[in-house]
Amino acid sequence: MNVLGIETSCDETSAAVIRPSGAILANLVYSQAPLHASYGGVVPEVASRDHLRKLPPLVEEALHTARIDWSDIGAVAVTRGPGLIGPLLVGVSYAKGLSWSCDIPLLGVNHLAAHLFAHSLAYPEINPPLLGLIVSGGHTSLVHVASWDEFRVMGTTRDDAAGEALDKFGRLVGLGYPAGPQIDTLAAAGNPDAISLPRPLLETGLDMSFAGLKTAAVYWLREHTGFNLEDLCASYLEAVVDVLTEKAFRAARMLDLTHIAVVGGVAANRRLREAFSHQATERGVHVHFPPVELCTDNAAMVAACGHHRLHTSGRGDTLRLRPEAGLSLPH
Repeated sequence: MNVLGIETSCDETSAAVIRPSGAILANLVYSQAPLHASYGGVVPEVASRDHLRKLPPLVEEALHTARIDWSDIGAVAVTRGPGLIGPLLVGVSYAKGLSWSCDIPLLGVNHLAAHLFAHSLAYPEINPPLLGLIVSGGHTSLVHVASWDEFRVMGTTRDDAAGEALDKFGRLVGLGYPAGPQIDTLAAAGNPDAISLPRPLLETGLDMSFAGLKTAAVYWLREHTGFNLEDLCASYLEAVVDVLTEKAFRAARMLDLTHIAVVGGVAANRRLREAFSHQATERGVHVHFPPVELCTDNAAMVAACGHHRLHTSGRGDTLRLRPEAGLSLPH
């Protein structure tokens, strides 16, 4: 049973087709970043209208890429939350129409759980239990994945997500949206020890906080002119990476887990991957990153999550399915 996946939670429109084995037949992603760049961030109304324009032809293109037709689709999985309510409504409404017209199961998927399933697509041989670090523009959470049906949030950010902290810092120093990749590139040429910046909550617990780091950068910029942008980006990024790595390895140690799956858009960050890889050997933990195309929001992970649910429970959702902007994983 091939599963069609649909993702419209924020500013990426994505459609994918996967086989029951998990093989990806198509995984197409259309980014709206150029539309939102002039605003310095995502504008929900603009995002919703562009999803509405792009989603139908993208789904058709996904089927063409997979070399199948509608009769070969056995279910449709769609992100129902968390995310921006307008974009979510576009995806869920379109998926409902497909479910009704093709008489196939409808599967509403939690976007955060879907990110964890990106790991299962990339490493099907490495199964739970494991620790999941979901790190993106809107979410930063440490999740104990006891099985693919049992998630428990162990720690989360108390304010800004890691990706959000990078984007806000990018605006401070005049970088365009999204700032994360640009910061990563500039940081590669800088000295991470050049500027002393705080690591909030580094020594305590599993929760994280990045708002204080952003505020520290604001005050530093007020007091310094003519600074080296590469050094500042390297120092700021290093502070974010230090918090993420320390919290993840601490959680793995507390839970006696030997595998960490790092997923989400920030998992594509070069420095984060280097730091985890370097420390993993020292700490006796295996760290896994999906390929970059499965880190950012994509429909293949949505389809994988939906397929697992259908395979294990045999049930889908009714046409009463509603998007939930504030949907969360269980604590």
